Amino acid sequence: MFVLDTQRRPLDPVHPGHARRLLTQGKAAVLRRFPFTIILKDPGHPAKERPLRIKVDPGARTTGIAIVDDASGAVVFAAELTHRGEAITTALDARRTVRRSRRKRHTRYRQPRYANRRRKKGWIAPSLSSRVANILTWVKRLMRRCPIAALSLELVKFDLQQMEQPEISGVHYQQGTLAGYEVREYLLEKWARRCAYCGQEGVPLQIEHIHPQSRGGTNRISNLTLACQSCNRAKGNREIQEFLQRRPERLKLILSQARTPLKDAAAVNSTAVAAL
Repeated sequence: MFVLDTQRRPLDPVHPGHARRLLTQGKAAVLRRFPFTIILKDPGHPAKERPLRIKVDPGARTTGIAIVDDASGAVVFAAELTHRGEAITTALDARRTVRRSRRKRHTRYRQPRYANRRRKKGWIAPSLSSRVANILTWVKRLMRRCPIAALSLELVKFDLQQMEQPEISGVHYQQGTLAGYEVREYLLEKWARRCAYCGQEGVPLQIEHIHPQSRGGTNRISNLTLACQSCNRAKGNREIQEFLQRRPERLKLILSQARTPLKDAAAVNSTAVAAL
């Protein structure tokens, strides 16, 4: 639990049992419910500090944040942020539609200003800037709750061209060939870190070809999915229509998900260094 002194300066986080004892004895009071923070009433409480580090793992839909003790390696606090990128895009599209319909009907409306706008250097879309703002807001909020000595940010950049055309080479691809790490990380984001066939989470996942390679399947990202070991063995080199013939809903979901656009990967590339 996060602890602040009487001057609202951050102290070392304490065990929930110790925080409960302080509250029961009347030596502290609840300051915030989330993240749960208590404030001490005794000004003579000794202030201890230990090196704490914030670790940020950014993503297109969710971002993981953890506070880790560098000395012991223990996780003091962990949370997952859910971004509103899709909701912001939908709201802006709805507002744009309403304004254009008013102009078309020649009703009362505000004069268009999109022709006079000038974008600043480093501009990113509102749906992407909201992701950066969420991360910055929570990092600053956590820095006010406990003493932070360092920050670590995982930088992952997806190569969209390599995902679409793994066989590209030569003059058509000037930046060289990437390893398969980025492809696997993208598949984990795309399939929500679960088996596509049975939906299990928290199990080792293997890269699976929807259309088997032995029957002419390619390594394109649209032909790849994730499967647990048991489902991968059960499917073998059979076609997905044959393997899921008794589960048509799961078959329809997998085929539709395999053709989804790469907007999540593009969002991570756009906001990878914006928060630095």
